Amino acid sequence: MVVDQFSDAEVDRVFHALADATRRDLVRRSVTGEHSVSDLARRYPMSVTAVQKHVAVLEEAGLVEKRRHGREQRVVGRPDVLRRAQQLLDELQQLWHGRLDRIGELLDEDPQGGTS
Repeated sequence: MVVDQFSDAEVDRVFHALADATRRDLVRRSVTGEHSVSDLARRYPMSVTAVQKHVAVLEEAGLVEKRRHGREQRVVGRPDVLRRAQQLLDELQQLWHGRLDRIGELLDEDPQGGTS
C-alpha cells in the first residue's frame, strides 16, 4: 500500500510543495530535463533567490534534486515521487468510491430487510 511507503510527514511535504503554482510549474519544467536555477528564474517575475527557495521546498519534498554541474546548480525532476503521490491519490479515490457504493447499497435496501 502506498500509504505505507510515504510517512505522514513525507505526504505533508509533497502536497505542501505542490500547493504552490510556481512550484508546480517548476516541477513540470524539471521533469522534462535538467535546468539551471538561473535559467528557471528567468521564466518568473521574481529573483533567483526566490526561485532557489521554491526549489529548496521541492527538493525537501523529494520532487526534484539538485546536481552540481561545474559552477551551476542544475535541477532535475523526480517522476518516481510524483508517481507515488498519484498512487496515494488513486487509493484515496478508490476508498471514497467504495464508501459511496456502500452508501448507495444501503439506500437501495428495503427497510423490511430485503433489497428493492
